[in-house]
Amino acid sequence: MTGVSPGATGTRGALAAPPARVLVVEDSAVVRTLLCRLIEQDPRLRLAGAVESAEEALAVLPRLKPDVISMDVHLPGMDGLVATREIMARQPTPIVIVSDAWSGGTAAKAGLTMEALRSGALTVIEKPRLSAIVAGDLARGFTTQLSIMSQVPVVRRRLAPPPSAVMGPTCALGGRPVRLLVMAASTGGPPAFERVLRALPADFPLPIVLVQHMGAPFLDGFASWLDGLVGLDVRLARPGDMPRPGLVLVAPGDGELRLGAGGVVRIDPVAPGARPGPCPSADLLFHSAVERFGASVMGVLLTGMGRDGASGLAAIHRAGGPTIAEDARTAVVFGMPRAAIEMNAASLVLPLDLIAGSLCATAGVPVPLAGAAVRSGLAEGSPL
Repeated sequence: MTGVSPGATGTRGALAAPPARVLVVEDSAVVRTLLCRLIEQDPRLRLAGAVESAEEALAVLPRLKPDVISMDVHLPGMDGLVATREIMARQPTPIVIVSDAWSGGTAAKAGLTMEALRSGALTVIEKPRLSAIVAGDLARGFTTQLSIMSQVPVVRRRLAPPPSAVMGPTCALGGRPVRLLVMAASTGGPPAFERVLRALPADFPLPIVLVQHMGAPFLDGFASWLDGLVGLDVRLARPGDMPRPGLVLVAPGDGELRLGAGGVVRIDPVAPGARPGPCPSADLLFHSAVERFGASVMGVLLTGMGRDGASGLAAIHRAGGPTIAEDARTAVVFGMPRAAIEMNAASLVLPLDLIAGSLCATAGVPVPLAGAAVRSGLAEGSPL
């Protein structure tokens, strides 16, 4: 099957929103047929077209104007990552990288996913296999990702040299995967953290350190509450702790948490009212993390008042680390994320229920086809 395939003509009946129009870019005729069939069977989607090369995709894009693109990585001629950069520069469109390159090690996965995100893709998911046509849950997971991502607003990206030209050889990127995740929130943070962390697998490979603006006496209880809800171990950080995979360290409220030599936790006591701004400080944590880990740290800024965390997120972004700010549509208070976005500190701006999937992709963890939004209980048709 070459060229553009006609889209399905089915309707969604009583559903209010029109189906999202999908362009499939896949060089394998067998896989392309499978993906098209899965899309045509889902009432939330409509097949706008299917092509076998990036060059064809760029040619039909102005005419088809799809709502979301399913993009293979390994294509004849121009590869999927180069095509993604071209599309985001010419006609910004939500792009989901669909790859079967999960057989490599963690570094290879991290290299692929980080390049995909830097190129402008929203996420990377595993390519459905032929068995998905009869496995309803797997098939629906793939189409659910496309449906959700079609709703994410994207902006034009100025076409830049590929990451290998900016950051050194691709192998260098793959050899230095993300090693630490730092997160912060204020007003509305507890339920936001719960939704993101609950959607991560129990074997999520990155150590996590987070800041929640809350009175010091309540943070131990917050950590215990979160520990009882998510698959990872969560506890209040102590001086001398070493961040490790499977552990979420919560900054205490009576001191400033910084990461010292080797990443060891350091907590500097602060007397009440002794310094302006919130305590603990997201900016201090983020800045100390980037000083120790450079481009190997990832930062996430969720809902909250004020500007705490924006400067630190910008420092991570400048160092080359991936950064995410929560989208205004889901933030209870769009203060901290807005400040970061205004500073151009966010690599991605995502609704809350899409953040966990992006974290998994960046960490080199195969994203379950059901997606973070589905695993955390987002019902079909629910607002993001």
